[in-house]
Amino acid sequence: MVFSTFLIPMEVNNKINFNILYSTYYKKSFLFTKSYVHDDQAAEDIASESLIKLWEFMKNEDVVYPKVLLLKILKNKSLDYLKHQVIREEALNSINEFGMNDLEIRISSLETCIPDTLLSRELESLINEAIAKLPPQTRKIFEMSRFENKTNREIAETFHITTKGVEYHISNALKVMRMQLKDYLPVFYFLFYIN
Repeated sequence: MVFSTFLIPMEVNNKINFNILYSTYYKKSFLFTKSYVHDDQAAEDIASESLIKLWEFMKNEDVVYPKVLLLKILKNKSLDYLKHQVIREEALNSINEFGMNDLEIRISSLETCIPDTLLSRELESLINEAIAKLPPQTRKIFEMSRFENKTNREIAETFHITTKGVEYHISNALKVMRMQLKDYLPVFYFLFYIN
């Protein structure tokens, strides 16, 4: 019987030569592992690591059936590899699913963006509400900057403040606007941010 030869005890020698062990069992180990992991490099690594583990074990313990022990080591290492692959695939699928969801949301959002109705009544109302919440000087500076296309220097001269002061007022106005228009951020950035 073929199986019975598998179980025939190998003569135990504490000074077993690794090269002999490797040349005797490597091909069988590789083929067994590859039949499960379906990856040449992984099968080579598992076969080599398993033979090293068997050799180290045989240096310290009496091993009556080295093939059986090797098969257990190969099985466990192959299982670990496959379980790790499952986790890896699940993580990749999760990332891909998140990426696809994000992509679908961006596509949907862009498809609903109709430039002709960019300033819909709802959006116009939200912009007016946000502007109304601004302190009077900040509101006027913001309007001059964004609606009248005045430069920061021109606004600074009008209000007798520094250009840094103008930038401060505009920055505060943009914070309020951004909060008010949080559901319309792409449109908000398009309308109110200047390079």
